[in-house]
Formats: sequence, C-alpha cells, structure tokens
Amino acid sequence: MNASAPAPRAQPAPRITVVVLSRNHVRQTVDTVARLTALPEAPRVIVADNGSGDATISLLGSLFPQVRIIQGLRDLGTAGFNRAIALVSTDYVACCDDSTWWAPGALARAVQLLDANPQVAVLNARVVGDDEREIHPGCLMLGATSPGADGLPGPALANYMAGACILRTRVFRAVGGYEERLAAGAAEELAALDVLSAGHSIVYCEQALAHRQPLTRWFTRAQHCALARNSAWVAWMRLPVRDALRATGHALAVFARQHSLGPAGFSLFRGAFWTLSRRRVVPPEVALLTRQVRRAERNVRTGIPAMAEKPDRSGQRAW
Repeated sequence: MNASAPAPRAQPAPRITVVVLSRNHVRQTVDTVARLTALPEAPRVIVADNGSGDATISLLGSLFPQVRIIQGLRDLGTAGFNRAIALVSTDYVACCDDSTWWAPGALARAVQLLDANPQVAVLNARVVGDDEREIHPGCLMLGATSPGADGLPGPALANYMAGACILRTRVFRAVGGYEERLAAGAAEELAALDVLSAGHSIVYCEQALAHRQPLTRWFTRAQHCALARNSAWVAWMRLPVRDALRATGHALAVFARQHSLGPAGFSLFRGAFWTLSRRRVVPPEVALLTRQVRRAERNVRTGIPAMAEKPDRSGQRAW
C-alpha cells in the first residue's frame, strides 16, 4: 500500500431516514425502494409493512439487504409508521407510501430548511406526477387554504399528508405518533393538532418534491364514511364543542350521501365514549386556525377565493 496515498474521506452520517409504508403492492414497493436507495443523499431506508400477504417482504429482503423491514401482522393504516419511526436515529424522517418517492435533492433541501427553522416540525411535500406538471389535488387544497407564511419557509398548514411529509423525529415521538384506532383515516389530522398545540408549525414546502403514481385514487363508499367518522372523532378529542358539532353534522351528511346513515351513524356514536375519554381541547389559536382553514376549504369548493384574515391588534395572526 502506498503510504503517501490520501486516506479515504469518511462519508457524513445521513441526517434523514426514509420510511415507506407498504401493503400488498410488491411491484410498486420494489420500484419505490429502488428509487429511494439510489438518491444522492443516501438516506437510510426502512419499509414499514402493514401485514402484506404477497411477496413484498421476501422480495425486498433479497433485492435490498441494506433496507430494514418492519413486518406488521395486520393493517394498521397510517399507524403502521409508528414502529418504524421508533427505530429512527436521525433528526428527521421522510414518510411516503409505496407509490411515492422523493426527488433527488429534495431531502437535502428539507434538512436545510428544518435546520434553519427550528419552530417547524412538519414539511408537507409538493406531490407531482412523473412529468412534474400535474400536482396532487391535496397539495392544491393545502396551498389554497393556507392563512399565509408569516416568517415561515412556506405556507402555514393545519394538516398534512402522512404519505408525503418530512417530520422532526423527536416532535413526532413526543406527540405519541399516530392513533391506531384511526387506521381508516384522519390519524394525521389528530397528530397535526397535537403538533400545533405543542407550539410547532406545519409548512407546505414546494422544494420538498415527491413523485406519486397514480397521482390520485378513488375512495369506496365505506372509505368515505370511515374518513368522515374519524374526522368527527378527532374533532371531539381536540376541538371546541361548536367545531365538534359541525364535524359531526358533516359526517352525518356524508353518511346520508353514501346511503349508509344507519350503519355509519351507529359506528360514529359507538366511539363517543372513547373519544370523550381522550378529550384535550387545543389552544384557542389552534382552534381558530382550523376554523379558518375549514372556511377556506368550503370557499375553494364553491369557487370563492380563500382569503387570510387580518392580524389582530396584539400582532398575533388571527387564524
């Protein structure tokens, strides 16, 4: 060995880990993991499997021995992220599902933004199709209903997309992760309220670019009802009574439209004791934020431009 040859430069430890949530989509998962392991940021990759019955586990293990696989015994929905994030040793964790992957450089830029803005706990990605021209409708809604930036590195949000976000790991753990009983939807809605209540911010980040195929998916009648029911449960767990009543009325209207008012309504009220036993009302400014965003969502759906409210006299934003 040549003594004068320079020693190889040690690679810096990654600052971010990617967690992929998967269930019975072996081809999509393999393609997504292949893209993620080829990223220039070289993030650690963990696959959180939600009880797949296909060849996902065995094929991933043979193709990607460097990827850690957390195998679940059943479908926990969004809560499937919890066990994987509990093992993360990096400051930040980027979450995606098996149809979503991060663009080269997006994670590095997200780390820079989170380092520079310690008050931000969650970055919601800009999710696009293959050609980057078509944007996920959920991102369009989040951007259209934001009350503004106000010193943040992007539009402030009251919610985020669990399958396309970058989280500050310690904050996610501090709020307790995702609630397993909300497996059918709205688990991130509850987590977002807890993040905001703890004094952190959620931001829509254009530079955190993620791709998804297919860009959207259709919901079944049961999924529509379950999501509306869970959102009402979240409202009773965290929001003032007037907001919880409004969310309940919305859920009942969804049940009626889906011709499931009896069964879905019974399911909603059967969970009343559970939700009320976990009731912890958010601070007034968080409740105001959620009201303003809900109002903006209604305006967007009816074609009225969403407008941010003016600051109050104390200099604080009146969400």
